[in-house]
Amino acid sequence: MTGRAGGKLKPLKQPKKDKDEEDEDTKQFKQKQKEEQAALKKLAESAKSGPLKVGPSGIKHSGKK
Repeated sequence: MTGRAGGKLKPLKQPKKDKDEEDEDTKQFKQKQKEEQAALKKLAESAKSGPLKVGPSGIKHSGKK
């Protein structure tokens, strides 16, 4: 046996697909996703910086120890 006769064979390379083949629906969907991601990021940043309070008296504890 010569070469790689017993080894693992490489898969055949697939031809590259053109990325310019996007229709309007795909473009709109991607744009909508980007906007939603930006809104979630902004919301997460504002949630981190605020104080942790629920209602006028803060977080209520039961008093059990």
